[in-house]
Amino acid sequence: MSFSMFLPVALALVMFGLGLTLTGVDLRRVARSPRAAVITLACQMLVLPVVGFGLVLAFGLPAELAVGAMLLAASPGGSSASLFSHLAGGDVALNIAVTALNSVLALATLPIVVDLSMTYFLGAGKEIGFQADKLVQVFATVLVPVALGMWVRHRFSAFAVRVAGWVKIAAVLVLAIVVTTAVVTQWTVFLAHLGGVGLWALAFCVCCLVIGYLVPRVFRVPREQAIASAMEIGIHNGVLAIAVATVVLGSPVLAIPAAVYGIVMNFPTAVAAFAFARGTRRRVGAVTPAGGG
Repeated sequence: MSFSMFLPVALALVMFGLGLTLTGVDLRRVARSPRAAVITLACQMLVLPVVGFGLVLAFGLPAELAVGAMLLAASPGGSSASLFSHLAGGDVALNIAVTALNSVLALATLPIVVDLSMTYFLGAGKEIGFQADKLVQVFATVLVPVALGMWVRHRFSAFAVRVAGWVKIAAVLVLAIVVTTAVVTQWTVFLAHLGGVGLWALAFCVCCLVIGYLVPRVFRVPREQAIASAMEIGIHNGVLAIAVATVVLGSPVLAIPAAVYGIVMNFPTAVAAFAFARGTRRRVGAVTPAGGG
């Protein structure tokens, strides 16, 4: 199976795993108390492309890599955000619901950001062909598996709970394979620009984590939901970004920033998750009465 054929399968598996963990109760709870979700989505769709653009200019990335970086910045949260959120003590249900919602909204917002980026960095008339029909196919590969996973969770809840953990592990392995393959296929470009793209990815991830936590806290969002927001904003759907770069835009070079981010983001995200979890334990200890169970 070629890489271009494997990508939709990999993306479908990742999103099916997300659907297995999502219930109508999660969506209704977010709908009843939407402030945290709205703030998180606003940061993802409006703030992060601006931050990504500023960092692209600051690090002076070459044109195609700059477009690839903006593609990643406009991508929705990744399914592994819920895993990191769980480890950090965040509101996992918020992560799951926002990831699903943002995957739908990105169908409209991602093409706008990518089109503007191609015009700015590549120049008028030099854009890489953006095939709308293939974009719809890619997003169908995102949305249909989520809906199928939700149906399985609703119809066969006990089975879904049993296999959800295994599917999540498989999704992480698939992500590792996709990132590794993207790097290997563009190894020369990867090595030539690792310094600039790697520093951009590190700086962007740190900015995402900080924005994702502090902005909700400014608006008095509870700490657990702010942690979830940080993980949701800090972890992007690299598989989707790589799929759009290679399948829709036909340019493997554009996939390099997403592949590098898929490696680099694990370090600051793990540090942030550890710090959040430690802070949560301290808060719990502070409010537990002496001798309490």
